[in-house]
Amino acid sequence: MDVIVVGSLAYDSIQTPAAHGQRLLGGSATYAGLASAAHGASCGLVGVVGEDFRDEDRQLLVEAGLHLDGVVTAEGRTFHWEGEYSGAMGEASTLNTELNVFEAFDPKVPAAWTAPTVLFCANLHPALQSKVLEQCTPTRLRMLDSMNLWIDIARPLLVEVLNRVDLVVLNDGEVRMLAGDANLVRAAQWLHGELRPGAILVVKRGEHGVLALHSSGMLHVPSVPSPGLVDPTGCGDSFAGTLAAHLSKGEGPVGREELRVGLERAAVVASFTLQGLGVSGLVAMEKDDREGRLEALRALTR
Repeated sequence: MDVIVVGSLAYDSIQTPAAHGQRLLGGSATYAGLASAAHGASCGLVGVVGEDFRDEDRQLLVEAGLHLDGVVTAEGRTFHWEGEYSGAMGEASTLNTELNVFEAFDPKVPAAWTAPTVLFCANLHPALQSKVLEQCTPTRLRMLDSMNLWIDIARPLLVEVLNRVDLVVLNDGEVRMLAGDANLVRAAQWLHGELRPGAILVVKRGEHGVLALHSSGMLHVPSVPSPGLVDPTGCGDSFAGTLAAHLSKGEGPVGREELRVGLERAAVVASFTLQGLGVSGLVAMEKDDREGRLEALRALTR
């Protein structure tokens, strides 16, 4: 496998000023996997679904090119999240969370998948991320995402796994929380200094783009201007999945320019994700449109 993604497969009920839908296909592994496969990476998902997981959703993932040998069907219902966005849709308000089968999720990476090029541990409890890191020996890169909840309730475990990976993807609020510093640049520099030597820190900033700290220094890539904001759910996961796919094509240490191109491509995919409700914008994305938007982004900055 080029990329292994470990995370959630879920049903999301979403309300935004532009659209709404009930029990839409979602989850961190779903978004990251679809984005990764769209960039030509062979990608396997590791996760759990319930007996209610629809055949058409499984088929959608297979037709997108994803490998599902690592997805277990457990007795019970699939993880369900209900959220609402308002105003500029910068952050969701959680209305209801039903962990269901995800509450007992114990990730098992298939034996044939234990040496991918890139491993991406999406947002999970750091104890589960640690289990995954013990099962996999990627040939190039270990990537990890997290959230403010784990910073609050499992900080020691999170710090431990952060120091076992090669690339960390967090949003600006999470970086500030970890550093205890409201100044993002200082917070990011501090956190980058706490990671293992040579590790990369990627800080997602929503509409303000992304800040990355590489051994060669700091770089910034803007977001793609988009007038068609429908639903930002999954943008961060599709961003990370795209970056994982791009970096799975290289060898050796990640270079500054390789990272920049990966971040640009990831920003473009995030811009398509937010144009549709649930995964619809991501699924409808065409390669030619993606490349055209990439060139438009580069015209803004180069």
